[in-house]
Amino acid sequence: MAGTLSLFLSLYVQIKIKDAPGAKSYVIVTFLSSVFTFAYAFELASSTLQQMKFWLSVEYLAMPFIPVFVLLMCLEYVGHKLKHWVYYVLFLIPFTTIFMMQTNNLHHLYYTSLNLENTSTSPILKLDWGPWFYVHSIFVFLCLIISIVVLLRQFRNALFMFRMQILLMVAGLLTPIIANYFYLNGWSKGIDLGPVSLSITFLFHGVALISLKMFNVAPIARDSVFESMKEGVIVINQNQVIVDFNQAALTIIPALSEQQIGKTIIEILGNKSSLSEKIKAEQECDYTMPLDEKVLHYRINFSPILNKNGLHVGKIITFIDVTERVNMQDKLKKLASLDGLTQVLNRTFFMRKSEMIMDHLILNGGSISVIMFDIDYFKKINDTFGHEAGDLVLTQVTKTVQEELHNTEFMGRYGGEEFIICMPKTSLAEASARAKSIRTAVEESYTIFNGEKIMVTSSFGVSNAIVEEGEDRYSLSDLIRQADMALYTAKNNGRNCVESYEENNIYSYS
Repeated sequence: MAGTLSLFLSLYVQIKIKDAPGAKSYVIVTFLSSVFTFAYAFELASSTLQQMKFWLSVEYLAMPFIPVFVLLMCLEYVGHKLKHWVYYVLFLIPFTTIFMMQTNNLHHLYYTSLNLENTSTSPILKLDWGPWFYVHSIFVFLCLIISIVVLLRQFRNALFMFRMQILLMVAGLLTPIIANYFYLNGWSKGIDLGPVSLSITFLFHGVALISLKMFNVAPIARDSVFESMKEGVIVINQNQVIVDFNQAALTIIPALSEQQIGKTIIEILGNKSSLSEKIKAEQECDYTMPLDEKVLHYRINFSPILNKNGLHVGKIITFIDVTERVNMQDKLKKLASLDGLTQVLNRTFFMRKSEMIMDHLILNGGSISVIMFDIDYFKKINDTFGHEAGDLVLTQVTKTVQEELHNTEFMGRYGGEEFIICMPKTSLAEASARAKSIRTAVEESYTIFNGEKIMVTSSFGVSNAIVEEGEDRYSLSDLIRQADMALYTAKNNGRNCVESYEENNIYSYS
């Protein structure tokens, strides 16, 4: 019966759930058990010493490995991984036992004598054990005891279904321990109760497999999924009391600990924190938090927990880390807004940003200045040194100009070698003075190309508007047109100078 049942369970697990944690080791151990049990049955059915010795040798090809695979099954079931060298150590004694058994006639270390003993029913083998038998027996007991300890440690934190699985597995493992204890003490009248006890073991396992879906929902499933999730997860009941959380949640709420379970999440966060406000609202939302020198972005989701009657008993709060996505979106927005060569705003985004400032001025009043400039005789640089040198000059000039700008001011590439600057809250005189300062900085800067120093000058046109609150007679296009007219005048006046547009007149600024 034990052999048939173990073979059935081996095939069942192999076909149904072979990839579940612990299932592969279980397939092997049940197959080995079936070989061991069938061989022992043939040994009992044999009538001669020679036949019994043959089946005994077959038993010992399978039996030494059974405790090892039982231990591996239990370790895999709870999600514990061993280092590679431990596997070699575990299999050392089983292989040694097989070697000792097959070569026993040379050394008699496994058994010292083997005789046929007649009983009232049928003859049985009587072995006088040698020293290695006791080494192997201790190893078997240690493997089984460690397996039970591993399962019982998991039992403390397991859910009800997992606890029932574990109890049945432990009961199954205790059976061969008790049976072998009887056998070694001579209380079984010479019959090895190990194979017989496997019938009871596999009955327990059969119930766990078929009724409780052992391996289908092993405890490791909860731990592996819950603890390895990148998303922070907090489980709270209907009173907002924390029931559980995973490791990732500690990044968002470092104050969480096992001691905090049983407290409300508001107690831990504080009633006035921005995160507690978002959690109290129970609405899907975004949450941003600083961490060291980084800023993390999360999407907070709320999922209700319902009991079997459909009643709300709590909720799962999930913090999805969207930092990478947000940073990528910001990067793409930045790339879309910048000129590829000079890394200043491109024309489209410069206009968009400046229009927003103009809209604000129309509502609230204030002043704004626009400076347009281009690099003098830029075509000559391209013709003399090549376009690569021209690109370097453009990059150097924009870098020089940006170093001269204040925080509220920004610059864009208007086209070719022509650039534009927006200066909010600046008068015409201030903007013209700033333009002169920028012109000087450009004139004093230089670009090194192939060992040669390239120096350039630039021409500037400045315009300004003072907008009264509610006044809409000024537009950005008017300011740009006026600055462009002033720039045109600067070019006609010998270049490398600043011209300002005021009241339909253009004035030189020196």
